[in-house]
Amino acid sequence: MTDSPELVPENDASIVDDRSIARRIALQALYEIDLAHHPVGDVLTIHLQTQKPSRKIVRYVQELVHGVMDNRPTLDEAIRRYAPEWPLDQIAFIDRNILRIAIYEFAVRARTPVGVAIDEAVELAKMFGADGASSFINGVLGAVADDHKWLQKVRQVESSDDGDETPNTPYASP
Repeated sequence: MTDSPELVPENDASIVDDRSIARRIALQALYEIDLAHHPVGDVLTIHLQTQKPSRKIVRYVQELVHGVMDNRPTLDEAIRRYAPEWPLDQIAFIDRNILRIAIYEFAVRARTPVGVAIDEAVELAKMFGADGASSFINGVLGAVADDHKWLQKVRQVESSDDGDETPNTPYASP
């Protein structure tokens, strides 16, 4: 299993909430799954045992990781569509998974406001990505968010698949 970067780097003066911590853990897990092809359950177990987050954070990490893995074809289609000059396999593993998490949150699951998901993704890119990653992430996610027709299509598929009665709207509480 890979070494994980700090959840809250010492030089990070921003206030970090539970969902931000969950996104960081999910990103670390998805990065490892994508790079090393380790089993999802094993990776989650190791990261959650090592980092010992609260139950609330554990639940959101599990939702993000399983949601991204279950919807990876749709998420990757969005990345291909809105970053056509970058073949998926040429996008850095970390950037690819930041994009997947954000698109899952605001487009597929649609329970995180678009602005929150994009801001969180940009922050993850600044923390863990290479130079220029945050601009790339922001541009791709902005393009996804601007395609209301595609978002509506994806949300309809998700709402019919999950059996959940909660409305799928980008303005639902985070």
